[in-house]
Amino acid sequence: MNISDNTPGSASRRTGPSVTTQQPSPMPYGRYRAFTPVDLPDRTWPNTTITKAPRWLSTDLRDGNQALIDPMTPTRKMRMFELLVRMGYKEIEVGFPSASETDFAFVRQLIEQDKVPEDVTISVLTQAREDLIERTTESLIGVHHANIHLYNALAPLFRRVVFRASKDEIKDIAVRGTQMVRKYSEINLSKTEIGYEYSPEIFTNTELPFSAQVCEAVSDVWQPDDGREIILNLPATVESATPNVYADQIEWFCRQLTRREVTTISLHPHNDRGTAVAATELAMMAGADRVEGCLFGHGERTGNVDLVTLGMNLFSQGIDPKIDFSDIDEIRRTVEYCTNLPVHPRHPYAGDLVYTAFSGSHQDAIKKGLEDLEKRAKEQGVGIHEIAWEAPYLPIDPFDVGRTYEAVIRVNSQSGKGGVAYIMKSEHQLDLPRRLQIEFSRVIQNQTDEEGGELSPSQIGEAFTRHYLTNTEPLDLVSFSNTSGDNGQDHLEAVVRDHGRQVTISGEGNGPLSAFVDAIAGLGYRVRVLDYHEHALSQGGDALAAAYVECEIGDGEDSQVVWGVGRHANIVTASLKAVAGAVNRA
Repeated sequence: MNISDNTPGSASRRTGPSVTTQQPSPMPYGRYRAFTPVDLPDRTWPNTTITKAPRWLSTDLRDGNQALIDPMTPTRKMRMFELLVRMGYKEIEVGFPSASETDFAFVRQLIEQDKVPEDVTISVLTQAREDLIERTTESLIGVHHANIHLYNALAPLFRRVVFRASKDEIKDIAVRGTQMVRKYSEINLSKTEIGYEYSPEIFTNTELPFSAQVCEAVSDVWQPDDGREIILNLPATVESATPNVYADQIEWFCRQLTRREVTTISLHPHNDRGTAVAATELAMMAGADRVEGCLFGHGERTGNVDLVTLGMNLFSQGIDPKIDFSDIDEIRRTVEYCTNLPVHPRHPYAGDLVYTAFSGSHQDAIKKGLEDLEKRAKEQGVGIHEIAWEAPYLPIDPFDVGRTYEAVIRVNSQSGKGGVAYIMKSEHQLDLPRRLQIEFSRVIQNQTDEEGGELSPSQIGEAFTRHYLTNTEPLDLVSFSNTSGDNGQDHLEAVVRDHGRQVTISGEGNGPLSAFVDAIAGLGYRVRVLDYHEHALSQGGDALAAAYVECEIGDGEDSQVVWGVGRHANIVTASLKAVAGAVNRA
């Protein structure tokens, strides 16, 4: 349907006397031209459905990395690569080795340290210059499987403005580049299984017949067969049309290929119009076999298509994405750490707020939906996580990506808590509960606002120790003993320093923590434990343990909720220290 001011379906059609007509804007929209649609009246893709995952390639280490304000260090690159391998990506673009000594060194590190599993194919990008292609093949010596990815721009604007070259000259660049890839692969990579990927850059803004002509010429040089793959990667380098146009372009292109059965059609969409995910899904319906993108949509300008959203969209339709997203928060924390960029709280499937309801009616509907799931699971004699998912406002079960059924969590608009939590866990072995992550992230944000710049992992650890582990005033635990009575109650006696005065206190409760709370009530401390977490910091008989206690301190309107943290070889001692720490922070 064409939408204009004069059609019956126009957005400006009045539906009643009280409707206000939208007024013209002052913006210079006349400078821009609508994208020309593809003449494909017999298109078939609208009648197809997606039934399986495509081949995936992550370009986080190449396209994603080159678009970062601070490109990844070698350590962060390695952590990203290891994450991608753990998640199950079998094709990973690892850099542009001929353009950067840093990238060349990283590719060599992967190979020489045997970091590339035998079932993983790494890919490297190169321009169509002989010296760059030779250098590219040198970077890959010793790897089991690799793809060499060559590109050149074909679009009219680039031919006219950037290269000032004819169509024949542009095609010759691609052909000669492919010849050089064959030549130097045979010289340097005779023991490597080499695949070839060619990208007609700016594909979506290039005349379709010319793109097909160049790709056919490239294929003629490479001579693909069952054991010699060619990937034709058709990028929406700058997204400039609605998603259906990309699908039409892909279907048209697939029809033209003379070697379609031995050619992999790959997609590389960018998100300039905000519709990269939709464009990718429609293009998959149109016949594409493979998708290139980045976790959480990193990449140039508005980013590459988001591999997480694409994979989880398949998962939500009962299709195996062939990628493991079962710990979405760990994936997010690692990506935030590696890129120094936050994932938005509303990011599909992974943001802090995406499984959160603030509306009372939404919360009530979710509660009833979960109760219904429990009822149906019980009737069928299966666990709640085995039954077909169906719940109001929740497109997937948060449990399936490692989340809980929190209806409301306290999250502010500040970014960075994921990265702080990641550093606390990876560098200091402290796995902070979610609400403590939020609280501590505010501490770090305030410190960075005051001092400027970036805090190192050691500085973040020092800030945590300073705020949660060193304050012993007014209450400090010196020693304690605990016994369990026949009535199921624990009796605890403790020696504490209260405002510097050493006293002995006692209390009872349904566990040491409860008994300690009862004991310090005699000193005037009103404490109610709201949440409790614990974990070991290491393995072995002398391992330390950490305890995290969320407490309400005080009564009535003067009460406040704070976290306390304890660390000790004895988990009970750590728990009691955490309660004392909460009192001291109130």
